[in-house]
Amino acid sequence: MTEEGFVDYYELLQLNPNADGDTIERVFRHLAKKYHPDHPSSGDEDRFRLILKAYRTLSNPELRAGYDARHQNYWNTKWIVVAEAGTGNTFADDWEMRETLLSLLYVQRRRSMNNPGLGEYELARLLGQPLEIIEFHLWYLKAKDWVERLDTGQLAISAAGVDQVEQGKYQLRPENLLTASVDKESGREK
Repeated sequence: MTEEGFVDYYELLQLNPNADGDTIERVFRHLAKKYHPDHPSSGDEDRFRLILKAYRTLSNPELRAGYDARHQNYWNTKWIVVAEAGTGNTFADDWEMRETLLSLLYVQRRRSMNNPGLGEYELARLLGQPLEIIEFHLWYLKAKDWVERLDTGQLAISAAGVDQVEQGKYQLRPENLLTASVDKESGREK
C-alpha cells in the first residue's frame, strides 16, 4: 500500500526508528530552533510545522504506534519496488507488454478504421492484467507518440506506432493478435 504524501518523520528528524523519547525531544529542540520562522538565516515556516507535527506524533506513544504501522507499510512497499527493479525479467516483461499493447492497437486500427480505438479497461481485460499494470506502458507509448487518444476517449495506434510495428521493432505474433469474431447470421467477419 503506497501512501501519497507520506512523510517519513524519522528521516525528517534524522532519527533511528528505535529512538527513545529523550532522543526525539533533544533532536526536535535542535531542529525547531534551526527552522523556527523567527530565525534570521535558516527560518522555514513550512518545515518548522512539519517538524512540530513529527515531534507530536513520535512523542505520543499511541500516535507513534499508529504511525509506525504506516511507516512499516510504506517501507515494505519501497522494498518491493527495489526487489522488482533488481530482477532482469521486469524489463523484458515490460517490453513484451508494450509490444502486445501496440500489436493489439495496430490490429484494431487495421480491422476497423471507423472504430480504431480500444479503452484502457478493455485493453486490461484483453491482456488479463489489472489496469494499474498497463497504465505505465500506455503512458510510455503515448509519450513516444506511438499511441494517441481519440475524441471518443479511447486509445488508438498512431502513424508513428504503425511505423514501429512495420519496421519490425514490434512483432505481430499470433498471441498478440485479436481474434476475428464472426457474425452468426451473415457468416462474415466483424
